[in-house]
Amino acid sequence: MSTADSEDLRRRVGELGWYHSIDLGNGIVTPGFVGLDAIEGRLLPDLAGRSVLDIGAWDGANSFRAERLGASRVVALDHYVWGVDLHRRQQYWDECAQRGELPDHSRDETEFWDVSLPGRRGFELAKQALRSSVEPALADFMTTDLDDLGSFDVVLYLGVLYHMREPLTALERVRRVTREVAVIETEAVEIRGHGDSGLVVFMAGNDLRRDFGNWYVPTEAALHGLCRAAGFSRVETLRPLGWWPPRSTAKRILQKEAHYRIGVRAYV
Repeated sequence: MSTADSEDLRRRVGELGWYHSIDLGNGIVTPGFVGLDAIEGRLLPDLAGRSVLDIGAWDGANSFRAERLGASRVVALDHYVWGVDLHRRQQYWDECAQRGELPDHSRDETEFWDVSLPGRRGFELAKQALRSSVEPALADFMTTDLDDLGSFDVVLYLGVLYHMREPLTALERVRRVTREVAVIETEAVEIRGHGDSGLVVFMAGNDLRRDFGNWYVPTEAALHGLCRAAGFSRVETLRPLGWWPPRSTAKRILQKEAHYRIGVRAYV
């Protein structure tokens, strides 16, 4: 890449908002909230020669990572993040929070929908810069025809489950498109005195990370149960991926519940 091309790319990167940090080469890294050493990357199985579906791809960091790891085909699927004007939606959510009201989520894909797909621009720029063969799929995973979508050896469902109003239905759909293994990363909760209980906490407002789009947070046992109920034969917890409050502090010990990120592999 010439110096002029590199500077043009750097300028174009700076004009966009990013969620993922993606190394585009030539010293150019997109300024995302999720770093290059994201927890998702540590969850992936061997992808060499396998087909991969990345549900909720956003800027595509995990899609491009799968491609680098030798996947034979990668499909990056998104809909909500690519098409909703997140800035206008957030302004509305902030107003609801100030009034102590819950937002009307039907406005997300009507009033706040932008046919120019502003949230997909980062993915397209990164795909171009990386000369990637990742295939974009603009579709709502919960309503799209799964027969048309097809099945994949590995399905990535990273940071999506807690945004779903019907988590079991969502995981049943994940199972339908999975041939071998699904990698699921989500918010989870540990409830004091209920360590082995299959409990799910419903978040009625924006109590979880100030996000009105978060709905259900399972315990580890509940997540395993949901995956088994969805049709997966075996579920493996990879590790807790960071606690809040921090696990080692007295503050956490005094809390009734503590939230953390969990990753599992659910096998067909």
